[in-house]
Amino acid sequence: MGWQGWATGLLILVMLGAFARNKIGPDLIMLGVVLALLLLGIVTPTEAVKGFSSQGVLTVAFLYVVATGLKETGAMQILTAGIIGRPKTPLQAQARFIVPVTFLSAFVNNTPIVAMFMPVISSISRRFGVAPSQLFMPLSFAAILGGVCTLIGTSTNVVLGDLINKHDWAKSGLPETRMEMFTISAVGIPIAVAGVLYMLLFARRLLPSAAGATLDLERSKQYVGAVKVAPGSPVIGKSLEQAGLRHLPGLFLSSIERDGEVIHAVDPEFRLQAGDVLMFVGILESVVDLQKIRGLVPVSDEVRPDAVRSRMQFTEVVVSPQSPLVGQSIREGGFRTRYGAVVIAVQRQGHVLPGKIGDIVLRPGDTLLLETTQKFIRTHRDTNDFYVVSPIEGASPPRHDRAWLSLGVLALVIALMSFGESFLAWFLPASISSNMTEMVAALLGAALMVAMRCCTGPQARSGINWQVLIVIACSFAVGTAMEKTGLAGAIAYSVLGWAQSIGPVFLLAVVYLIAMFFTMLLSNNAAAIMMFPIIVEACAMHGLNPLPFLIAVCVAASCEFSTPLGYQTHLMVMGPGGYKWLDFTRFGLPLNVLCAAICIAGAPIAYGPITVERPAPAAEASPPPPAQAGTPSG
Repeated sequence: MGWQGWATGLLILVMLGAFARNKIGPDLIMLGVVLALLLLGIVTPTEAVKGFSSQGVLTVAFLYVVATGLKETGAMQILTAGIIGRPKTPLQAQARFIVPVTFLSAFVNNTPIVAMFMPVISSISRRFGVAPSQLFMPLSFAAILGGVCTLIGTSTNVVLGDLINKHDWAKSGLPETRMEMFTISAVGIPIAVAGVLYMLLFARRLLPSAAGATLDLERSKQYVGAVKVAPGSPVIGKSLEQAGLRHLPGLFLSSIERDGEVIHAVDPEFRLQAGDVLMFVGILESVVDLQKIRGLVPVSDEVRPDAVRSRMQFTEVVVSPQSPLVGQSIREGGFRTRYGAVVIAVQRQGHVLPGKIGDIVLRPGDTLLLETTQKFIRTHRDTNDFYVVSPIEGASPPRHDRAWLSLGVLALVIALMSFGESFLAWFLPASISSNMTEMVAALLGAALMVAMRCCTGPQARSGINWQVLIVIACSFAVGTAMEKTGLAGAIAYSVLGWAQSIGPVFLLAVVYLIAMFFTMLLSNNAAAIMMFPIIVEACAMHGLNPLPFLIAVCVAASCEFSTPLGYQTHLMVMGPGGYKWLDFTRFGLPLNVLCAAICIAGAPIAYGPITVERPAPAAEASPPPPAQAGTPSG
C-alpha cells in the first residue's frame, strides 16, 4: 500500500471525526472528502461521480416518490384503520401498530413510514391515554425491523444489492453472488419476528411508563368546526360510536344537521347518512384531526369564529443534526426571519425548558411547537433543517379518492421488482423484459404516482431526501478509493486476518460488529458501501462465501437501536416520545444483541457454508484413455 492508501485512510479518519462532531451536514462532509480524493489524484472524475449514476441510488430516489404518493393519499390509513381500532391497554396499542408498521416497512422505505405514522401514534396517545414514551420508540424500531426483510425495505439493501449484482465475482476468484428481492428474507424475517416479540414482551418494562411534561399552551379557547359526510363515505350506516366520533379528545359533538333539520343531544346510536353535517366544538388540533378522517369533508360555507387566527396553524418540528440552528439560541438563529414562524415552546427529552424562549440553545432532537402559515409546511416539511413531525393544521388534505390507486401502484412495483423479468418474458421479447430491473420498476411506480395525481410534481420533488442520496453517491467514490489504493486489502488482511484464524463464524461476528460501529458514526448507507470492498478482499484472501458477510452488513447497518444516532428515525421520535439517551440504550441494546445473534447464527445456514472452494481454472481437455482389449469403443 503506497502513500495513496495512507492518504485515503487519513481522509476516512477525518471524515469519521467530522461525523462524530456533528457540526457539518453529512452531505457536505462527503462532498469534501470526494473533492480531496480528486485533488490528490486518487480517484478520477469519472470514478468520483460514479455513484450518481448508480441504479441503486436512482432506485432509492424513485421509491421516495412512491412513498410520497402513499402519504399524500392517506393510503396507510386505509390499511391500518381497522387494525388499530380502540386499544384499551399499552400492550394492545403497541401490538396494533407494531405489526402493520413492520409489514409495510418491508415494502416502503422506513423513514417515510415513520413520518406517516407519527400523527397516528400521537392520536392514539391522546385519545386512549397511552403514554407517548410507550409508543414512539417501538414505532421507529418496528420500521427498521421491517426494512431488513426485503431488498426495497431500506435504501441500504437497495444500494448494496446493486453493488453485489454488478460486481465481477469471477475476477475476484469468488462464486457468483446475487441479491434479489427476497434474498435477505431468510434472515430478515426471523429477525423481524423476534424483534416484534421482544418489543411486545419488554417494552412496558424497559420503556418509561410516562413521558415528561407535555407542552402547555393556552387551550381554553374553543373552535367551532363542521364536517360533511361525503357520498360513499365508509361511515355511512354506522353509529357515532362505531364511526369513532364519540371519544375524540377535547372535542364535543354539538349537533347534526340533516335535510335542513338540526338535531341536538345526539344519541350515540344515531346512524349517519350521506349529506349529514356534523357540528363540533373543541380545541384546534382535534377540529383539524376530525377533517382528516376518511369520508368526512369540510363544509365550504363554514363560518369560523376567529377568521384571523384560523389562517395560522400549530406545527411540531424536530431539529435535525444538520440544521444550521444547532448550537445557536433561537434569537441568534433568527428563527422568525429565517422561517417566517414563531416558536411557541421548546421540548427537550420530554421536559419544557425554563427561561426565555429566545435564549434556549437548540440541540438535535429538540421538539419545537411553532405558529406558522400554510406556506411553512409546503416549503419546509422535507427540508434538512428539521423534520416536520406533526403539522396540526395546514398540511395538504389527503387525496382519499386516490388512496386505492396509490396502493395499486405499490403492489405493481413490488410485483415487478420480485417477478417482473420472468413474468414479462412470457409475452414480451427478451430485449424488452430484460430491462425490467428494480430501477425501472421504481421509476414506473414514481411516474404512475404523478400521472394518476396521487401526488403533484412539486410534492414528488420535495419528497426525495436529496441529502441521503448525496451521501450514498459520494460513498461510492470513497469505496473505490479504498479498493484502488489497497487500503481495503490492508484492512482485510490486518483487521480480519486474525479473526479468520479463530474461525469463519467468529470472522462473521467481527464483520457485523465493525459494520454496526461504522453505522453509529456514518450513515447506514455509507457504512455498507465502505464495508463492501473490505469484505470482497477478505473473502478472496481466505476462500469464503461472500453472501453471508454481505447480508450481515445489511442487517448491521440498519439494526442499531442502542443510541438515538443509530438511525435517523430514532431522532425523529426522541422528542415526541420524551426519551433520554439512556432510554435507547436500555431498550435497544438487548435488541442489538438479539439481531446480531440471529444473523450470525442464521446466515451460514441460510446462505450455504461460509468456506467455499475457489473456482478451479479451466484445465485442458486430456485425451480419453485407450480402450481395453475386449471393450467396445465409441
